[in-house]
Amino acid sequence: MESLPLLIVNEQAITKQEAVKYLQAAGKLSQFIGEILRQYIIEQEIKTRNDLDINPGLTEQAIIDFRLQNQLTQPQIFQQWLQANGTDYLSFQASISLGFKIEKLKNIVTEPRIYEYFIERKIYLDRVILSRIIVDTQELGEELKTQIEEGASFEQLAKEYSQSEERWMNGMMGAISRGSMPDKVRAVIDITSPGQIVGPIELEARYGLFRVEKFLPASLEDTQLKLALQNELFEQWLAEKIQKLTVKL
Repeated sequence: MESLPLLIVNEQAITKQEAVKYLQAAGKLSQFIGEILRQYIIEQEIKTRNDLDINPGLTEQAIIDFRLQNQLTQPQIFQQWLQANGTDYLSFQASISLGFKIEKLKNIVTEPRIYEYFIERKIYLDRVILSRIIVDTQELGEELKTQIEEGASFEQLAKEYSQSEERWMNGMMGAISRGSMPDKVRAVIDITSPGQIVGPIELEARYGLFRVEKFLPASLEDTQLKLALQNELFEQWLAEKIQKLTVKL
């Protein structure tokens, strides 16, 4: 039986077997198969679950919003856009509806675990805005700390003495994840008030003075953060589902 072409390039047919060979040679076959399996799992869930119904009005409103945002309100212009993107109205409508169903599935799958997962990750999600001065000796670090406590400018001393790249930013490190800090630094920073100077703390044969500028604790009230965690949990759920599949190539 003749194999049907997957693509026709310059009038030359490329079969599915040849496409697999090309992907394998490029080292992208596993990625390609993984995406197919991911979509397969999602499709099967949507087919078999009865808790993913979407109000048709929601889909239609989304289409209206899309057309307004992309200046596609004129029927003829919208039709041209659909043709240029290789689709038609019913297919476009179905893709919008599918997007809503996937989001609903994601919410259903992740909601029972989101708070527990947030707590597990919180040390990495909490951030602190820090400034620092890195010097070669503990004695110099102590001297600079004394000068700051007596009124000297932290920023000016950072420019003059710090051995780290932040010296050009007056010592400002920006927002740092608590989980990425060395344990000895995090232990001190966690009990420090904003504006307070701590150190010198030994770090890889050098010494650091740190000033806490602001604490930025993570919260599930942060919509973007919650969405990011949901996406991570959803991908984990998909990976677990994929591992249970029997796949033959």
